[in-house]
Amino acid sequence: MKVERMHDQRSHKIVIVGSGKVGTTFAYSLLLAGLVGEIVLIDVDKERTDGEVMDLNHAVPLTNPVHIYQGDYSDCAGAEVVVITAGTAQRPGETRLDLFKRNTAIFKQIVPQIVKYNQRAILLVATNPVDILSYVTHKVAGLPAAQVIGSGTILDTSRFRWLLSQHFNLDARNVHAFIIGEHGDSEVAVWSLANIAGMPLEVYCRAIGCQLPPDQREKIGNQVCNAAYEIISRKGATFYAVAAGLVRIVESILRNQHSVLSVSNLVPGYYGIEDVYLSLPASIGENGVESIFELPLNEKEEAELVKSANTLKDVLEQLEI
Repeated sequence: MKVERMHDQRSHKIVIVGSGKVGTTFAYSLLLAGLVGEIVLIDVDKERTDGEVMDLNHAVPLTNPVHIYQGDYSDCAGAEVVVITAGTAQRPGETRLDLFKRNTAIFKQIVPQIVKYNQRAILLVATNPVDILSYVTHKVAGLPAAQVIGSGTILDTSRFRWLLSQHFNLDARNVHAFIIGEHGDSEVAVWSLANIAGMPLEVYCRAIGCQLPPDQREKIGNQVCNAAYEIISRKGATFYAVAAGLVRIVESILRNQHSVLSVSNLVPGYYGIEDVYLSLPASIGENGVESIFELPLNEKEEAELVKSANTLKDVLEQLEI
């Protein structure tokens, strides 16, 4: 009976806290995906949220039957996933870590209201700095780490795969590579494990007679890391790709797919790293994070990951949680 329910979209309820650009784009993407039967938007700006709900509902006859409405925190009851996108946005020239004090204060108000009505839902955090705020959510909510997930580097990993696909003129879905660590300036591109057609990049390049020299790798890594800054300087915010990433995480939860995704979670002592949220490949199912994988990194990548973890720990030490 439980398995049948997991695959019946009409039974699934998602709450989105924050109806800004990321929250509403995610709601729209969720509507198009046909994964759920109920979408609730919660935001302090009720008039604008009401307008967003109206606009979304007008797409229902053209897409999928979904009940979409504006709610309050009591509507978190019964939701399988609560997605938090609320907070102040990253400004041009500002790093994700610059946001942490403002958004930590907001999360200390939001999270207790969510768990007051629902302690069984998976909490999925998308607000930046996502690693810091996922840790804050875990501590404030008092829930197991497996139940509190950050969107982490799912977007950075997608950017990495896309840039590699452009370099090799391939379908991006057939390029396999991960960005790990902080979703931010200290993130780590795992070049040593990137592969195409089951072959490490070096082997693939020899097989087709192409090259990927160190300077090209550095260029691609910088493009991944700086992508958000480039987009924000041009259009003010990023929201399409992160919304798609959130849908992918939610899909794996609701359908219990056990998908391996680069999400932010509490590192279980790997590489000597503890008590910090950052991204490593993890299996995601109906109970949240099922397992986190310790990648066989090379010496340089492991050192960079430890440095990334220390960057996040330095920020966490400034918080009162």
